[in-house]
Amino acid sequence: MRTSIAKNWWVLVIRGCLGVGLGIVAFVWPGITLASLVILFGAYALVDGVMAIVATVRALESHERWGAFLLEGIAGIAAGLLTMAWPAITAVWLIYLIGAWAVVTGVFEIIAAVKLRKHFAGEWLLALTGVASLIFGVVIMAAPLAGALVIAIWVGAYAFVFGVLLIALGFRLRTWVHGHPAGSLTVPVH
Repeated sequence: MRTSIAKNWWVLVIRGCLGVGLGIVAFVWPGITLASLVILFGAYALVDGVMAIVATVRALESHERWGAFLLEGIAGIAAGLLTMAWPAITAVWLIYLIGAWAVVTGVFEIIAAVKLRKHFAGEWLLALTGVASLIFGVVIMAAPLAGALVIAIWVGAYAFVFGVLLIALGFRLRTWVHGHPAGSLTVPVH
């Protein structure tokens, strides 16, 4: 079975770099205003959703399963557009929006990892990003009234960890793809 996620490892690396970038910005400027956080989150979710749609198209072209990528992409784009459309949204609603987005994304990443376990020995990295998303979503929704500074640091920590895991998975897939002949993209699980 040919797997488009392996051939398009660079999409994961780009998504990871965006996450790391958002994490660094949140750590370097922890006093970031809530309005700036809204814009940063909206842009990140929108771009992340578009990248998931790109993965959907690639999977369609390869005649592979694409549903989880599509739903993740729609959730990211919807979260990004809603955030951008109403930048004056209250802190509590923003927290619930970010938390819900992280939970939905985490569920779909875990689903994708379970499906990939038959083909890749390193799918645990994708599962770990899903777990990180779920934990972040639950934690952030459990404390919606925390100050904007704490929220910025939580978002930064999540984005950074999520980004590093996606970069690691992307480069692991890149190494694996370059070590296998074209057309032979199934890897036995040990």
